[in-house]
Amino acid sequence: MKIKSLIAVLAFVAVSVSSQAQGVSFKFGYTNVEYILSQMPKAKQVDSEYKTYESQLQNQLQSKGQEFQTKLQEYQQGAATMTDIMRADKESELQNLQTRLETFQKDAQVSLQKKQTTLYAPLFEEIGNAIKAVRTENGYDAIFSTGVPGVDILLDADEKYDVSNLIFKKLGITPPAK
Repeated sequence: MKIKSLIAVLAFVAVSVSSQAQGVSFKFGYTNVEYILSQMPKAKQVDSEYKTYESQLQNQLQSKGQEFQTKLQEYQQGAATMTDIMRADKESELQNLQTRLETFQKDAQVSLQKKQTTLYAPLFEEIGNAIKAVRTENGYDAIFSTGVPGVDILLDADEKYDVSNLIFKKLGITPPAK
């Protein structure tokens, strides 16, 4: 990912130098999408909904884990007095419980990721639309992303090119004091 970022920056510099040499100006800005998201009132609501869902899944997982632990302890305490058939039956039951527990854990992770995507997608779309509107309305040729480690497109720039406050205004959010 760092190589892609470096290539993007080098391409940007090459276009800027070429444009300036030809007398063409290039107007760019940058923002931190994660920062914009963190300031959106809707994001707090989405965070709350996500955490509630996550908590429900964790509670179900804990319940299933406790059931498995209880049955395992019962088996360990009574194994010496069980017949071979009873022991085999209990071991099979424990294996099935463990398999179901592992399956539930994997399914819960997938479900949690899907829920996160479903909840946050509209917010990212709204931010993307605001960025596009700010770029168009203010005559920017490009708006770069910064602030996401490993995904930064812009490694460094003067703060005067930060368009975050314009995006906040477009979203109807009072820009936070810096």
